Amino acid sequence: MTKALYLSSAALLALIAAPALAQDAGTAGVSAATTGADAQTAEPTDTGSVTPGDIVVTAQKRSERLQDVPVAISVISGDQLAAKGALNLEGAQYLVPTLNFRKSGTAINQSLFLRGVGTSTFSIAGEPSISTVVDGVVYSRAGEAFSDLIDIDRIEVLRGPQGTLFGKNTSAGVINIVTKRPGDDFGGFLEGGYYTNGNEYRVRGAVDVPLGENVKSRFTGFYGNYDGNIRNIAQDNDRVNGYEHYGVRGMIVADPTPDLTFTLIADYRKSKDDCCAEVIGTTPTNATASVLPDIRGDRSRTVNQDLVTSTNETSWGVSLQADAQVGTQTVTYIGSYREYDNEEIRDGDWLPRAYVGFNQLHDFGPQTSNTFTQELRLTSPSDQFFSYVLGAFYSRAETERTFRRDDLVCTLAPAPTALTPCTTTGTVVTRPTGTADFGSVFKNLAFFGQGTFNVTDRFRVIAGVRYTSDQLDVSHIRRTALTGPGINGNFDRGVNNQYIRLVAAGVSPTVAATQAVAASDGVPFIAKTTNDNWSGKAGVQYDIARQSTAYATYSRGYKGPAFNVFYNLTATGTNAIDPETADAYEIGLKNTFFDGKLVLNLAGYYAKYHNFQANNPDFVAGVLVTRFTNAGEISTRGAELDIVFQPVRDLSFSGGLAYTDAHIDQFKVPTNGVTTGVIPSGTTLGYAPKWKGSLGADYRIRTGGVVDFTLGAQGSYQSKQTSQLDASAVVREATTIRGYGLVDLAAGIVDNNDRFRVSFQVKNLFDQSFASAITSGGPGGSYRYLIPREADRYYGITGRVNF
Repeated sequence: MTKALYLSSAALLALIAAPALAQDAGTAGVSAATTGADAQTAEPTDTGSVTPGDIVVTAQKRSERLQDVPVAISVISGDQLAAKGALNLEGAQYLVPTLNFRKSGTAINQSLFLRGVGTSTFSIAGEPSISTVVDGVVYSRAGEAFSDLIDIDRIEVLRGPQGTLFGKNTSAGVINIVTKRPGDDFGGFLEGGYYTNGNEYRVRGAVDVPLGENVKSRFTGFYGNYDGNIRNIAQDNDRVNGYEHYGVRGMIVADPTPDLTFTLIADYRKSKDDCCAEVIGTTPTNATASVLPDIRGDRSRTVNQDLVTSTNETSWGVSLQADAQVGTQTVTYIGSYREYDNEEIRDGDWLPRAYVGFNQLHDFGPQTSNTFTQELRLTSPSDQFFSYVLGAFYSRAETERTFRRDDLVCTLAPAPTALTPCTTTGTVVTRPTGTADFGSVFKNLAFFGQGTFNVTDRFRVIAGVRYTSDQLDVSHIRRTALTGPGINGNFDRGVNNQYIRLVAAGVSPTVAATQAVAASDGVPFIAKTTNDNWSGKAGVQYDIARQSTAYATYSRGYKGPAFNVFYNLTATGTNAIDPETADAYEIGLKNTFFDGKLVLNLAGYYAKYHNFQANNPDFVAGVLVTRFTNAGEISTRGAELDIVFQPVRDLSFSGGLAYTDAHIDQFKVPTNGVTTGVIPSGTTLGYAPKWKGSLGADYRIRTGGVVDFTLGAQGSYQSKQTSQLDASAVVREATTIRGYGLVDLAAGIVDNNDRFRVSFQVKNLFDQSFASAITSGGPGGSYRYLIPREADRYYGITGRVNF
């Protein structure tokens, strides 16, 4: 705790002494936009004259000043992301106090959390609590949301349910990402960077190309390569947990008439990550300790694994948006199609080979998915007594996965007392293996709307409603050649039906599960669930003074039904999981002072979640199992502060502070009354630090000569947080990530006309080590740690040319 306080104090001193990396003149890198129906219709503007009070967002499907929107929103500009060196949303978490990130061994199992609430599951038939929207298009799979953030104009982080304005409903919040629009003239940029501690190279560029009098385009490309921050002894001590990413993106905007705009966007991305190997951070209680190196908790940087855990991804998509001015109304259409393919390769034994008594376990899980969406909106002018947004949304998201698990098991008689490889003469080796094919199809149809009654010039009443119809279809078949550790027997329609018949006939569930395997018929098990839901929003907004606005809202959030569909599915886990709902209350005060130079926004909230979808023990057909299910009720409450301050043109500060108290109210007790495995009431939720804050600034020293200089720092701090939400207090304590603070410093040289820039960065100045995830289940009762890139000090240099 003392060290954490020291680092936090040092971060504050560093911020005061040397403000954060200067970007193009503006409000902490936040740009404005012109009036329009949506983010995609907003033209890029010069940020040089923008003050904090002029920050514009499109959170309510129309361009509005941040200070006029009755929602708690944090805004991060693309310049801020670049200064932080953030590749994806994992890096953005250090800039938004209420946003947290759960890192996992592979991208498809990573999760976002807002105000302490998120969804963690291995099921392909469960949806995230937080929706990610890029240029109006919903990313249906959580893994795709963690792709590279390239050519970003801004990210808007909206907290709480947002179903009355966004096509896809959410129970905890929305990450709204807006990319940069084409300029009117030919131009662009080229940027390259190098970072130490793993030899990271990044190259990216964009070019604006006018294609005609009323047609303009922007094309972006990027490439990145990083060796990694972990050494693998079994792979010649090579680095792992690195990446190779590349991709392209194109946007064409056409205005055939003054009242009609078309926006066509296409993108392609490919990534090869040898990530993320988990280090063993605590000493095993068995003989495997002798082959597991560098056991130093969150300072461990070495693994000894014969299979490199990795993820290979390919994604592409295309979207078309049309905005038509019809009289005083704006009609917006957005159609999209996306494909996202992911291949997971995982070492699940964390050892360099198989030993007698310690089996090898390797996973291979290619997955394909596609999403088709259609959205139609009608937006009224804002300057009338009743302004509104009405919309309809349809999506179909399909995922198919083939998952194979291979074991290598060996025995030796008599049993050895020392660690003995399976290659030893006399060992008896078996190779259990099984392959499962499973899939899901989500269909979602929704009608939504939100209106504002401008009762007086200062008082407004807000009302919104949403109707959602969900259908979820799943299938699963597992063919097992030989059962073994982590590999169950066959499962399909025949096995499931026979199990149900045997249990109904009075056969014990344990015996029934064994006998039912013989009824395997090779036909996939299929299931279906549907649900209709009404949700909505109500609130009031009052301008206390010309520069101070207060608001209070109530929102009903909703997340659709789910199934627990994963590799080892059995008949005890085939039932549908009910939808998750939330009752959320929020009050806020948005203040603008000193002629718009200071923005100070406050928010307080309370939200109660019902049928929270999480892992919990359940008693099914006489068997106690732990699975993804409706665990029970949770709640979160807290307070947030966001600040942006620009005292003079070339000096600006931005930051935030969040207090979060998110905990379990009551998880369900299995019907047999056994409370073993049920997480106690009052337990703090995972990835919900009570305190989290960030503070950044930028300062540009104008010399009056050919070049100017920039100085800067970015600091963040968060208190301890639980990584593994578990019924055991011992496990929760062992998997608690201690509080830590990070400080980044930077300095740069920039042409006085912004034609070129060279920046030098120091990341994690105080070399503060930490883990992004700690999980039980390692060899001999050990704990597995995921160590992020940001847990070590490293240096970088970036050069950029604008033309």
